[in-house]
Amino acid sequence: MPEQNTLRHLVVVNHEEQYSVWPATLPLPAGWRATGFEGSREEALAHIGTVWTDLRPLSLR
Repeated sequence: MPEQNTLRHLVVVNHEEQYSVWPATLPLPAGWRATGFEGSREEALAHIGTVWTDLRPLSLR
């Protein structure tokens, strides 16, 4: 099994504009779409930290 820091991850977002990381080798779960960012898990989490500034779901904004 590859080490966690060598696995590629996608940044994904759902219809409520909530972000998450997802292993790039797996199909996306229903209701989520890729944002176009791919990197290590740490890089993906750092990217989410810069783009997801309002943590409220879209329906509550």
